[in-house]
Amino acid sequence: MSAPQEVHDLAVARQAARAERNFALSDTLRDEIAAKGFEVVDVAGGYELRPKKRFATYESTRDIRPINSGKYEITVAMIIDGFHEDAVETIKSIKAHSDCAITLLVLGDAGILADQLDARTSLVVVTENFGWGENANALLRNVTSEFVVIMDPSTRFTGDAIAPVLAELMKREFVAVGWRGGLVNLEDEWRSVDDKGAGEVDVIFSYFIAMHREDALAARGFNNRALFYRNADIEFSLALRHANGRLLQMDLPLEQDRHHGYHDSDEAYRDAQSKKNYDRILERFRDKNAILSPRR
Repeated sequence: MSAPQEVHDLAVARQAARAERNFALSDTLRDEIAAKGFEVVDVAGGYELRPKKRFATYESTRDIRPINSGKYEITVAMIIDGFHEDAVETIKSIKAHSDCAITLLVLGDAGILADQLDARTSLVVVTENFGWGENANALLRNVTSEFVVIMDPSTRFTGDAIAPVLAELMKREFVAVGWRGGLVNLEDEWRSVDDKGAGEVDVIFSYFIAMHREDALAARGFNNRALFYRNADIEFSLALRHANGRLLQMDLPLEQDRHHGYHDSDEAYRDAQSKKNYDRILERFRDKNAILSPRR
């Protein structure tokens, strides 16, 4: 497969950028070449262009290699398990409103999601589902941007949700910010969370949770024993607070469409796994009131 002239032109421009030690431009040009279906390989006296696989497929999350976020400081990362048409609408809403990298971890066949690949959108397929916690941690470990958003495919952008989140995270006052969250209810012995609106919170839900990636990894990320998402985000939030991190709930231009992860999952499995996650939260954190945010 020979590369078209426009790809050769990009490769020549990349060589010139490298010669001038403009490595940021070189990386951008490499990503543009990759988006056109080729990888550029430096060889003695020039370069080679080789057909590039559109996306990588792995058997296990442990095999995933680094996912290049390019020039972007923040990556929106989603775990997609079916309902591809809805995920495509979500991806389009992100692209329409915000400037960020997008990474998709797809369980099973990529299908129509592959059509969304471009210079800022990457995709990896994992053929076996090791559970929500492991999948989320694989994204945290492997995207290369400084900040990452773990977001449910049911959440849609209605405006630019990335710029205000990134501005807040860069102040480094909060390790994570999000759209929906709340305070642990002390009166019912930690068995519920009350949404108090924007402000400092104990918990941020994974409909949309943005964080400093290294801080999240330092707190050991999500619990790998969490096979189902529900309540896993609460445990993660409390782990961040236990590591002296502060969390902020923000009013953001987002909306939620049908949440297939909840409404269209097997009810018995959903309830059993959610209970396991919450029982673990109570065992780890209940009565550790000192880690909680100020009451309001």
